Amino acid sequence: MDLQGRTIVITGAARGLGAAMARRLARHRPVLALVDIAAEQLTDTAAACREPGASVHCYGANVAKEADVCALFDAIVRDTGGVDALINNAGITRDALLLKFQDGKLAGKMSIEQWQAVIDVNLTGVFLCGREAAQRMVEGGRKGCLINISSISRAGNMGQTNYSAAKAGVAAMAVTWAKELARYGIRAAAIAPGFINTEMVAAMKPEAREKLIAGVPLKRMGEPDEIAHTVEFILQNDYVSGRVFEIDGALRL
Repeated sequence: MDLQGRTIVITGAARGLGAAMARRLARHRPVLALVDIAAEQLTDTAAACREPGASVHCYGANVAKEADVCALFDAIVRDTGGVDALINNAGITRDALLLKFQDGKLAGKMSIEQWQAVIDVNLTGVFLCGREAAQRMVEGGRKGCLINISSISRAGNMGQTNYSAAKAGVAAMAVTWAKELARYGIRAAAIAPGFINTEMVAAMKPEAREKLIAGVPLKRMGEPDEIAHTVEFILQNDYVSGRVFEIDGALRL
């Protein structure tokens, strides 16, 4: 896919991986539809993307709400003429152990609220955005690409029953979509990042960060732009579809 002039939707684009993806793709001068829970949070990302010549539109939407997502993609098509690619990046964490016992007594457990919040955004939100983006691609006769941001936690991670379940789900959805949508010329793939140097990781205690880094064979965290580079590769290589790319410094061997 030649990215110049193509409409690329990025959810969760205000910061972290989403912002890094937007900045890298902006070099190709696409039409970027940046999405976050509130449009005003996208100001900095939008400004950075306009500098190299990208056309930028900002939208506020709750990806967990079907009405919001349908209205979002209607607005994107109205404003830009269609959809060529979607990067399903929006996500949250609500970590907790499934059960926590102290001295033989239950001291805590993952609440249904913690479970549902993550499933709603990280799984249902990806489903809704993927469905609506694909519909607009087919209706517009545009051969596009869907990319879901998974995580190496999809294999299971302590304290993340909700997050691991959702990230396994979005990886499986990408493979399913690749098979279902190929007939329309639509590709789908997923990226499963390892420990990446985002704002959330930067806020961790130094000793916790060092412990994480020690477990990575490359002995460093990944940078957001390295995940963005993978997005760029998937979009540009028209024979890539149905695969999950683990970008983790060999952490998951």
